[in-house]
Amino acid sequence: MPLRLHYNLEKLSMGLVVGIIVAASIGGIVEIAPLFTIDETVAVPEDLRPHTPLELAGREIYMREGCYACHSQMIRSLADEIDRYGPYSRAGESAFDHPMLWGSKRTGPDLARVGGKYTDAWHVRHLIDPRAVVPASIMPSYPWLTRPLETGLLGEQLATLARLGVPYDADMVGQAAADALSQSRPDSAGAPDVQARYGEGVALRAFDGDPSRLTEMDAVVAYLQSLGTLTNVAHAEARQ
Repeated sequence: MPLRLHYNLEKLSMGLVVGIIVAASIGGIVEIAPLFTIDETVAVPEDLRPHTPLELAGREIYMREGCYACHSQMIRSLADEIDRYGPYSRAGESAFDHPMLWGSKRTGPDLARVGGKYTDAWHVRHLIDPRAVVPASIMPSYPWLTRPLETGLLGEQLATLARLGVPYDADMVGQAAADALSQSRPDSAGAPDVQARYGEGVALRAFDGDPSRLTEMDAVVAYLQSLGTLTNVAHAEARQ
C-alpha cells in the first residue's frame, strides 16, 4: 500500500512538490532548531584563548589551500581514534572558530591535536616536500608558502571576528599586524606584548627558521602548532 501511494503521488507533480517541501521542512527543523539553544548547551572553556594574528593568518591560508578537504579536526569518541589522536573533540574547543573546520573527510590524518607533535622544521619540510618525511604521502607540496605574508588586513579580520563574539579587544585589533611580526621574532621588543595579550603559552619563534622575514610558512606552521593547545579542557576531562 505505501508503495502504491508513493507511485500515485509521483504522477501528481504538485503533490510531489508539496511532499518534498514537507519532508525537507521536517528535516530542516530537526537540524536547525537545536542551534537556537547552542549558547546554553555549548560551554566555552574558561581557559580558551583566541588565535593570535599570525595563527589566524595561517588558518586563512589553510582554508585557502583547501587543507580542510583532506584533514578533519574532529576526533570522535571511538577507542581507536582516541588511541591514535588523543582525547575526543569537545564543541567548546571550537567556540571561537568561524567557520569551524571539524570535517569528516580524512585522506590525511586528523589534525585536531597536532600542535606540538612535530617540530617546526618537520612541518616546513613536510609542506615543501611531503614525501621527504612521509614517503607514502599523496599530499601535494606547497613551495610557494615561502613568499612574504600579507598582514594589512589582519586588523579588519580580528575586528570582524570580535563582532561575532571572539574576545579580541581594541588593542588586539590595532596591534594585529605588529603582533604577527613580533610572534615570529622572539627577540623583538614587541614579543612580550604578544604574550601579554594572548597568554604566556603562546609560542614565540621563527616558525620557518628565518627570523629576518615573515612568510606564509610562518603563519601556517604557527597555526598547526596551535591546534589542540588553545584550551586544556579535553585533557582535563579525560583525566577525570
